[in-house]
Amino acid sequence: MSQEDLSEYLDSLLERYREVPNNLARIILSHPEAGTGLDYLDGMGVRHFSLDELGESSARLAHYLAEHGLERGDRVGVLLPKTPELLIAALAIWRLGACYLPLFTAFGSDAISYRANDAACKYIVTDPTNATKLDANALGDCRILVTGATVPEGAESFSAAIAGPRQDGFVEIGPEEMLVLIYTSGTTGTPKGVPVPMWALAGLEAYMTLGIGLSAEDKYWNLADPGWAYGLYYGVIAPLALGHSILFVNLGFDPKGVVELWQRFGITSFAGAPTAFRSMRSAIGDTPVVSQLRNISSAGEPLNPEVIAWSKANLGVEIRDHYGQTEIGMVINNHNDPRLRNELIPGSMGMPTPGITAVILDSSFSPLGPGVDGEVAIDTQNSRLFWFGGYFNAPGKTAERHSPDGRYYLTGDVASRDEAGYFFFSGRSDDVILTSGYRVGPFEVESAVLAHPKVAECAVVGVPDEMRGEAIWAYVVLRAGESDDGLLVGEVQDLVRSRLSRTSYPRRVLVVDELPKTPSGKIQRYILRSKASSVGG
Repeated sequence: MSQEDLSEYLDSLLERYREVPNNLARIILSHPEAGTGLDYLDGMGVRHFSLDELGESSARLAHYLAEHGLERGDRVGVLLPKTPELLIAALAIWRLGACYLPLFTAFGSDAISYRANDAACKYIVTDPTNATKLDANALGDCRILVTGATVPEGAESFSAAIAGPRQDGFVEIGPEEMLVLIYTSGTTGTPKGVPVPMWALAGLEAYMTLGIGLSAEDKYWNLADPGWAYGLYYGVIAPLALGHSILFVNLGFDPKGVVELWQRFGITSFAGAPTAFRSMRSAIGDTPVVSQLRNISSAGEPLNPEVIAWSKANLGVEIRDHYGQTEIGMVINNHNDPRLRNELIPGSMGMPTPGITAVILDSSFSPLGPGVDGEVAIDTQNSRLFWFGGYFNAPGKTAERHSPDGRYYLTGDVASRDEAGYFFFSGRSDDVILTSGYRVGPFEVESAVLAHPKVAECAVVGVPDEMRGEAIWAYVVLRAGESDDGLLVGEVQDLVRSRLSRTSYPRRVLVVDELPKTPSGKIQRYILRSKASSVGG
């Protein structure tokens, strides 16, 4: 792909999404091609929902929400599994020019309440199972809309809402207005809200086209959950905006079953996290797989070179590793687009995507040459597709993610690049844990563990794990006079599952006399990581 062609492509994206007011619902519903919409598989079998069906239900839900006070820019939390109702809710929110707040269904009550309150949500849309996690006292004036036939007391009926009148027309929003508000974890403090502006669609589409290599003829499946950035950005928003069908599989993860679904749905382009591919390798072994796959994309954490070799030998397609963050989308890729497709070097996360200039910085924020580890940063002055404008109501946290002169966005990831321009991930410069494709901040987990009445102090670290990338370990100091009665480990694990999520609980809980600290009292997690790595899982 020539530089001239790339420049024209970027011009067209930015003109479409940045230059004029727009709305996502109109973009999505402007694709009348037969067959687009949602293919939905659950325990009852497969059902197809056309764009017209989704659009009609969303128009009725939009009318209901507008009648009950939802306005342009208001936030709506969506706490739903991968179901048709999730898409209907999203379209209804965007019809009104409101903002979609994803809430992962594995979240516990504390994680949900914090995000909903920080975002000042007007509504949460959920199902009967997840509605039990909602604490009305903690949510204030936020209203609850529940799917299904049985609606809890005090909640409102989703089914009744989509049976009422429809909302005609669409609210147009400016390029900088929020389409999505999604929360990401850090090493210290509470989760931070990332506003995703309307014009970020330019970057999302560029990744779908150049990174994933999606063509009009592809049948695409993104395995990631839409409660997280990769699943929402590239499993819902961008595919629909490009006129592609979505496949939602609302069943438990089965590594062998993934292959059967490739064959059943004729999947040609597949995206998932390294944890899924490692599980598939373990379950399938060296049995050759027959499919129509031509592209496989991996994101969320570094992909093991041996998994890439296994994929090429047994799936007939090499998995291409991609790198990004919630705040910036996917920015460094082993591109699947044939016009950008370079040799795959195991261990490399690829090259910067067109429209993004990535560099490696030293501790003085000066660019480093090839072969030297430093912090991955985005040169915002030379990155046309860089859309992150700062955290929601958190200017101090925003400043921490930029160099003093404001030029570079700092990812917190350590990497190097070679002479040819390939980037190689080395690790985190902070203590964020990458487990099973998710970024988990230790602060949230430590706070949940400290809610146990026996625990006085806690430090959480990530430990290398063959299946998960990193496993979460918790070191705890007990209160004076307390002892481990044999139930502590299970109680701590259950506490974190219920308060945060099933992905955040510590796989091991170790009682220690004291935690290593600096003279100023800061916990030295790197000492605990080193100790844990020497012990092993």
